[in-house]
Amino acid sequence: MHAFEDRTAAIAERSTARMNFRTKPHVKEAIQRAAALSGVDDSVFAMNAAYKAALDVIEAQERMVLRGEDAAALLDALDNPPPPTDALRAAFAQYRERYLSN
Repeated sequence: MHAFEDRTAAIAERSTARMNFRTKPHVKEAIQRAAALSGVDDSVFAMNAAYKAALDVIEAQERMVLRGEDAAALLDALDNPPPPTDALRAAFAQYRERYLSN
C-alpha cells in the first residue's frame, strides 16, 4: 500500500470553491474503494487525483524537452533564421494594418 500524499492540504487558502460533476456508478465505486484503501474520504482522494492530473497537464504544456539533435536544430534556426517568405511578409503587413494603424 502506498502512503497517501495530500497535495492540496499544503495550499494556504480556504476551500471555498465548489466543483460538481456526475459520473458513472462504476467510476464512483472505484474512486470510493481507492479512497478507503488510502485512508481518506472520496472527496480528498478525487480532488488530489484531479489536482495532480491538472499539474501534469500544465507542466507538459509549458515545458518542452528536446532530443540533442532537435535542440541543435532549434538553436541553429534561432542563430541563422531563414529570410522571410512572401507569406510571412504579407502576414506582418496585415498585422500592422489591423492592429498598429489608427
